[in-house]
Amino acid sequence: MFFSNRKYTASKVMLMAGLLSLSLLGERAMSYEEPEFKAVKTKGDFEYRQYDPYLVSETIIEGAKDANSASSEGFRRLFAYISGANGSKSKISMTVPVSQGASEKIAMTVPVQQSAADTGWRVSFMLPSKFTLETAPVPTDARVHVREVPGRLMVVLRFSGRWTESNYNRHEQELARHVAAAGLSASGTIERAAYNAPFSIPWFRRNEVMVEIAQ
Repeated sequence: MFFSNRKYTASKVMLMAGLLSLSLLGERAMSYEEPEFKAVKTKGDFEYRQYDPYLVSETIIEGAKDANSASSEGFRRLFAYISGANGSKSKISMTVPVSQGASEKIAMTVPVQQSAADTGWRVSFMLPSKFTLETAPVPTDARVHVREVPGRLMVVLRFSGRWTESNYNRHEQELARHVAAAGLSASGTIERAAYNAPFSIPWFRRNEVMVEIAQ
């Protein structure tokens, strides 16, 4: 099983907070940079994408009373980072999609190693492609780190409509059935992605659910 309904409450909070920030900036979400990928093939409504590596700013929330408060705190930390809370006081462009994987507790990561003893909630933003690990602004908040997400093969299902649990859950189930029927092995949990600001007309929105496939 790739997903659990209870895991995505924090996801929804993170998603709405991020997309709301886009609308407050007065810009169209589709004008923002998104991760580079090559469409490998399509099978019905499903697209197989080979994503290039990309950087994220990431924070681990420890001691949160629940997933909602963890996501809210994580968003505040990361939005502060891209708004100038970094060594060069640079403002970093927003990117799309706003995405979140399963919000289960996971091992806390640090720049060079993983500590299985310390657990928390991971929240991350993609950084624009002009940055490298060497040139990305250094966070002034010691709780925020920059890391590279390696290239990966994803199976993606695109759909429109409102950001409701029922809409996402229905498409997550459809994606899970496709992966199982194709005899594929998923390398992680299903992730959600949204590309439009909250004021967008629901049936024109670009929403996606995706999962990494073992190669």
